[in-house]
Amino acid sequence: MSAARILVVEDNPKNLKLVRDVLEHFGYEVVEATTGEDGVRLAVEATPDLVLMDLQLPGIDGTEALRRIRAGADNQDVPVVAVTAFAMNDDRDRAFESGFNGYVEKPISVRALPQQVSDFLRLGRAP
Repeated sequence: MSAARILVVEDNPKNLKLVRDVLEHFGYEVVEATTGEDGVRLAVEATPDLVLMDLQLPGIDGTEALRRIRAGADNQDVPVVAVTAFAMNDDRDRAFESGFNGYVEKPISVRALPQQVSDFLRLGRAP
């Protein structure tokens, strides 16, 4: 079985590098986007197994990018996880109400991220 492909949509270069380095260390293939528009495009072109989506992006935000990804017939079952510095319960609730499959808080926990990604990938493989 090949490595799971993770699309990381993040406009902060340091956060993007951190997530990429951690995921690649654990054997994942990482595809990167720095805008919501590029994230939507790559969600179609790269056929990821999981999308980690920053909520605050230049251009369209993460919620709008999610809406556009879900509008495509090929991406309705791909888990899309909100990644944000907003950590209030209302923010988490809004993310789930918007259709995100999960929620990861910033700052990213290097220790927790690999298990979180593994758990989210299992969501996408559920029958």
